[in-house]
Amino acid sequence: MNFKLPFIPERTVKPRKSGLTMVMDKGLSIRESENFVASSSQFADLAKFGFGTALITNDLKAKIRIYQEAGIRPYFGGTLFEAFVIRDMFEEYLKLIDTFNLEVAEISDGSMAIPHEEKLKYIDILSRKVTVLSEVGYKVAGRIIPPEKWVEMMKTELGAGAWKVIAEARESGTVGIYNKDGSANAGLIDEILGHVNPEDVLWEAPDKSQQVWFIKLLGSNVNLGNIAPHEVIALETLRLGMRGDTFFDFLPEGFKARKL
Repeated sequence: MNFKLPFIPERTVKPRKSGLTMVMDKGLSIRESENFVASSSQFADLAKFGFGTALITNDLKAKIRIYQEAGIRPYFGGTLFEAFVIRDMFEEYLKLIDTFNLEVAEISDGSMAIPHEEKLKYIDILSRKVTVLSEVGYKVAGRIIPPEKWVEMMKTELGAGAWKVIAEARESGTVGIYNKDGSANAGLIDEILGHVNPEDVLWEAPDKSQQVWFIKLLGSNVNLGNIAPHEVIALETLRLGMRGDTFFDFLPEGFKARKL
């Protein structure tokens, strides 16, 4: 920090196990990636090449190297994993991870149907090679998973070797753990938190209101994902109580008498 200020919540430091920020790269240029790293690398832990953008993004190996040298762990979005699996090319996907020297992989079944036992096998195989993020939830609006099923899938996927489970929201923030209007599905989230360690869950939260909701619920060191690169510093100030939305959340009770 550039200067001292009391009553700032203590943030975890890299390499973090909690308080993670996952950034969504949907096609940054090399120069934009370099600029992002220069401004925000200390606040970002993971960089996801969103959905299937890795297939066509320019200078992919160079971008991966930029993130890795900055201490940010890059990986391909789960949709790319599904694109290989539906073509019966899982072995080729394993080779792709090696080709690009990746240390993290995401497994999902949000676009296509994968029997859960089969998904667990993919997690087991991949977790022997790399750190696995396993996404739970559908990308299709209207597909409902009962809360108890969310819990069961999260627990079994963590048991199969996933480092974190990702709670699906899409980049729109309007499915999965959110309602159509982007508000949090509080009942579902409460059910998850009643059975799964919050440090094991990475909550997709692309909108500021969603980030605020989770910080108020779980504190400054909640794991949040699908953050736009230009919003990483703004999110960090939310975590530290340096924006109006969380200004009083980390101050002593006596200060709150001055709340507007």
